[in-house]
Amino acid sequence: MRLKLRVCFSALVALLALAHLTGTAAIQAPQVPAPAPFRIEEATIAQIHAAMKAGQLTCRALVENYLRRIEAYDKNGPALNAIVVVNPDALKVADDLDRRYKQGGPTGPLHCVPAIVKDNFETIGLQSAAGSLSLKGFVSNKDAFEVRRIKEAGAIVLAKSNMAEFAFSPYETVNSILPGYTKNPYALDRVTAGSSGGTAAAVAANFGAVGLGSDTGNSIRGPSSHQSLAGIRSTMGLTSRSGVVPLNLLADVAGPITRTVEDAVAVFQVVVGEDPDDPVTTASRGHVATNYAASLVRDGLKGARIGVLRQAYERDTTDAEVVDVFAAAVDDLRRAGATIVDPALVEQVRRAAGGGSCGGFKYDINRYLAAQGDRVPVHTLEDIIKSRRFHPSIQARLESAQQGPADGPDSPACRADAEYRDAVRAAVVKAMDTMRLDAFVYPTWSNPPRLIGDLNTPNGDNSQFYSPTTGFPAINVPMGYTRGVLPAGMTFFGRAWSEPTLIKLAYAYEQATRHRHPPATVPPLR
Repeated sequence: MRLKLRVCFSALVALLALAHLTGTAAIQAPQVPAPAPFRIEEATIAQIHAAMKAGQLTCRALVENYLRRIEAYDKNGPALNAIVVVNPDALKVADDLDRRYKQGGPTGPLHCVPAIVKDNFETIGLQSAAGSLSLKGFVSNKDAFEVRRIKEAGAIVLAKSNMAEFAFSPYETVNSILPGYTKNPYALDRVTAGSSGGTAAAVAANFGAVGLGSDTGNSIRGPSSHQSLAGIRSTMGLTSRSGVVPLNLLADVAGPITRTVEDAVAVFQVVVGEDPDDPVTTASRGHVATNYAASLVRDGLKGARIGVLRQAYERDTTDAEVVDVFAAAVDDLRRAGATIVDPALVEQVRRAAGGGSCGGFKYDINRYLAAQGDRVPVHTLEDIIKSRRFHPSIQARLESAQQGPADGPDSPACRADAEYRDAVRAAVVKAMDTMRLDAFVYPTWSNPPRLIGDLNTPNGDNSQFYSPTTGFPAINVPMGYTRGVLPAGMTFFGRAWSEPTLIKLAYAYEQATRHRHPPATVPPLR
């Protein structure tokens, strides 16, 4: 027994001596620090994909973490109320994407990018009610064109987001399908704007990586402005509206809402292009860029000529602090190499008196509902009104639309409207040609986000006219804050099909200033 102990002791001494001589830990394995966990807050598409490539992140882990944030902050905690329904199959889809990634790498440019989709986009397996109890239970048998495109590119529809009912209001996000208002995560007593306020609040609060919204008057750009996001409203016809519950197809556009211009461009590249189910997209032939990301140039403002469109925002109720923030933004444009033309005037065009209304909600919603057959619980605007299943705040608008005409494209009213829109387009192009402008800029809103329920304070919406009337593109990008915490955005507006130019300008400004920061009400989870 003593001999065995001497042998063991001798062996231990030998090991210790060897460790001393070689300078290595002969009896203890070296400690390798564990990689830091991936932070989903403010994560970009590129960062998500880089972490997956490095083996630091799986699709399932990413989706689980977004779902944890939705659980913690949407109906609990600050209770943003941005989400209508979470996709119950999200983790199943994530697992499938992980399996496919192991077999052959990314499934597309949006591989495992969790997307928040506005409630008016048809989505297979998920209710698409446009914020209205009158459409409760409607689950489409097809995806909206843009939803299908992002899925084909590898994205996951993580949740459907709250919206102003039927997209009527650009000012606040309240409806009959979900009790209560959607709150602005930067100040919980403030509005998100509308009608894509749920998508914007969810993306700003890091409930998903990217979002889809729709914009008839200002409903991509307004919520983006109110919540320090990037939002793209394309040239009419460059992106499809098929599968999106219409408000007014003369002006409806669907597109991305994201935390960065780069991510907006990644989604935009996937959703642009011709769609046989939306005839307006035939105009896009020859105008779709093969690589919009080529416009992500950091010094893209050098040599640009940019006009300050004071007509868009100067009024008696314009907030002085918004003007100051915008003035600082214009100075930043100068410092980044742009030539500023101020003021840059567009000749005013007057609409012919007595022309009547062209198309509009009654015409478009009746055609949309009729095409859905028995999948929808109501089949006409009249049925919606008779159902009484809508928020009281929209009753007058529904009834006014029902009482008005439903003039189709060949009506005298629509011909007069087309002439007016052509004249406005010509005036914008003439001004840009005369002043040799690459773009106009103006504050997206003239006032800060107003208090929830406040109907007296000026709303400050600046974007209902120029882009919707002309069909020309516009991009919102964060330009700073008022009252210390309330986001403000700047719009870049330009000619038809000038998205590459606007992206270059907006990206260069974003990179030079980097105004966005995450809202404090929804901090990282442990």
